[in-house]
Amino acid sequence: MTTGLLKVSVVVPTYNSGEHLQQLFDSLLRQSMPATEFEVIVVDDGSTDDTPARLAEWAAAHPHVEVLRAEHSGWPSRPRNLGLARARGEYVQFVDDDDWLADEALARLYGYAVANGADIAIGKMTGHGRAVPRELFRVNRPDARLDDSPLIESLTCHKMFRRAFLLEHDLRFPEEHRKRLEDHHLVARAYLLSKRTCVLSDYTCYHHARRPDGGNLTASRMEPAGYYSSLREVLDIVDTHTEPGPLRDKLHRRWLRSEMIRRLRGARLLNAPRDWVDQVAAEVQKTVEERFTPAVAGRLPAVERTVAGLVAEGRVEDLLRLAEWDAGIRAKARLKAYELTGLTLTLMLSGQLHSNDQPVSYAPSDGRYRLVVPIDDVPAELLDCTAELGRARLDVIARHDTQHDEFFLPVHFEVDRVVGPAGELQLRYRGTAMVDFGTLNGGRTQGEWILKARISGCGWTLDAKLPLAVSCAADGARPVVVDKRKKKAPAKPPQPRPGGWRRLARAVRRRLGLARPQAVRLS
Repeated sequence: MTTGLLKVSVVVPTYNSGEHLQQLFDSLLRQSMPATEFEVIVVDDGSTDDTPARLAEWAAAHPHVEVLRAEHSGWPSRPRNLGLARARGEYVQFVDDDDWLADEALARLYGYAVANGADIAIGKMTGHGRAVPRELFRVNRPDARLDDSPLIESLTCHKMFRRAFLLEHDLRFPEEHRKRLEDHHLVARAYLLSKRTCVLSDYTCYHHARRPDGGNLTASRMEPAGYYSSLREVLDIVDTHTEPGPLRDKLHRRWLRSEMIRRLRGARLLNAPRDWVDQVAAEVQKTVEERFTPAVAGRLPAVERTVAGLVAEGRVEDLLRLAEWDAGIRAKARLKAYELTGLTLTLMLSGQLHSNDQPVSYAPSDGRYRLVVPIDDVPAELLDCTAELGRARLDVIARHDTQHDEFFLPVHFEVDRVVGPAGELQLRYRGTAMVDFGTLNGGRTQGEWILKARISGCGWTLDAKLPLAVSCAADGARPVVVDKRKKKAPAKPPQPRPGGWRRLARAVRRRLGLARPQAVRLS
């Protein structure tokens, strides 16, 4: 066992993981932080397969690895608490057994936490079959607060916590049998007690994965009554630490949107058993009526506000009809032109949100605009999206094809308001983005890259792949760009008039506050 002062304790709960542990094992052995500076505590929740043998072999070969054996609890809370009780590091990093860490994750995140005096440090996450809070990781946040950042969108426990902070406030995971949202219970309270929380976004630290076999400690379908009972306990935590007002409403809005409305939208609703849908709708209706002020739903985007309004009135059939339409919403993007100059790729593109090949539209009425939906008798205030139209945005994303590292690119965009054939308003997005493959991901660019347009507006944030295949033979190498719209070898891409790209690039850099292509900063 490792002795002396430790910087980080990595706590891993596991159960019947077998060969799925290998990727995590390998990532922990590749850490740039010396093995003498961190420990790994794996808590086996009574596995009945070959997991104990694998863990014993690993611990025997690596002195900084310790394995604890516990009686089967069926949930990750108790194993995590046992690992925390055993930990000796200055900070504790929780990792699930089907996830893994990037090679420099512990060193970078620990250094960032210490430099900022943080009680909690959150490393950028990327998802492999799982959703992650993308907007939180748009920029580095040395002092992220609940009232001025999307911090509340990240409620999994896969973070680095100062151990003294956890002990001071007796922060533990709830150990009641199979309590859902166990992460939320600890993390919500931790956020509300933390003196400083920082977010490291310029390096992907945590790879959050869904097992190929679909198995993990919390993979079963949730039981609505128990799930929402636990959710209301999390709301109690929020209410204990906040006063009535905008901050409490903002925090409540997170659970309304993510744990209630999203379950009652689109394909997720359509693919669920009807009796389960009825149970969820009843629990959501109860929670909205008993726990939320009108301002909680009132500040949602129009489509989400409409779902909340329908469920509050018990209109499940209308929810299903709305879901059929919502499931058909797609982001469509058109690559208008591109040019590669040295290591810098410049893109011109346009896009729009469509439903069943028709643009999403907004009906004018008395100087205001309402989202057009295929449901009758929806109150106008639920559909009013006048203010939201001004918050529509276009992003361009570079995503590594295998590692799934994802980066927002510098982009200048405009959203045009176009009048449709029936007098309805439609939004058309257009923009210009630049990506410097000399600085992207800190110069770690080897491999294939996917470029995507991300269109946001009125309750949707959807991606559309751009038809370019981009590959770098080595880190910092000049990318090879293939236009996938062309059947043969790539020909010369569309070109503006002579000198046009240089003028365009200069104009874009001025709008983005950039001096030269090689000075583009990506994060």
